[in-house]
Amino acid sequence: MENLMASTSHSGKLLSGGSLAAACSTCSLRELCVPGGIPVAELEKLDALVAMRRRVKRGDPLFIVGDEFRALYAVRSGFFKTRITSSDGRDQITGFQIPGELLGFEGVATEQHGVDAIALEDSEVCILPYGELERIARDFQPLQHQLHKVMSREIMREHNVMLLLGTMKAEERVAAFLLNLSERYRHLGYAANEFILRMTRQEIGSYLGLKLETVSRAFSKFQEQGVIEAQGKKISLLDIPQLRKLVSSHKG
Repeated sequence: MENLMASTSHSGKLLSGGSLAAACSTCSLRELCVPGGIPVAELEKLDALVAMRRRVKRGDPLFIVGDEFRALYAVRSGFFKTRITSSDGRDQITGFQIPGELLGFEGVATEQHGVDAIALEDSEVCILPYGELERIARDFQPLQHQLHKVMSREIMREHNVMLLLGTMKAEERVAAFLLNLSERYRHLGYAANEFILRMTRQEIGSYLGLKLETVSRAFSKFQEQGVIEAQGKKISLLDIPQLRKLVSSHKG
């Protein structure tokens, strides 16, 4: 583990040993990362595995394209975006990650990270060395199953983004984006109808394949219609059924 951390070139404070205030066994996000009902002995193995955490300041990378893939990262607190940069220098946002979600799966196949992961606010991640995680998962089927579920969820998320970009109109894309965030916050146990957008309107546009002005117009229209209330980055969803109706009308 120390060798893994010594090879990390990007900024971020590492926490280990006595600094580890709470391990998997007491983490409030445990049910999102590991299967319920895991035996104490297996949970202790995970506690030993997650022997390091890392703090990443706002605007700093957790990893960048081309970095060697060695670990997955569970977002413990904060908010991340993933991006790729095209040959002409344009950034394309590929996703946003909130607490309880994992970063780094794109590096499994090539053993190199294929995106930049940037903190949108001061954040903290749990570091899960992939080789050790695989070894434990082979010996404990529920954990292996959970990993497969998380990977499947990532694939479905990418599929849904392709659906957004390929077929939905601008307002439908923005509505689907807000509903997706709402559902993810609900899954965390937070309010589903009120949250802070950690990303900019321009970053939302990059993710949805829309211009900044188009995203801003959609937000303004939703607010005029009483569907949402936007106060800076704070968003209140006042009429979730109407947002769902807008998205479902696209389906058919």
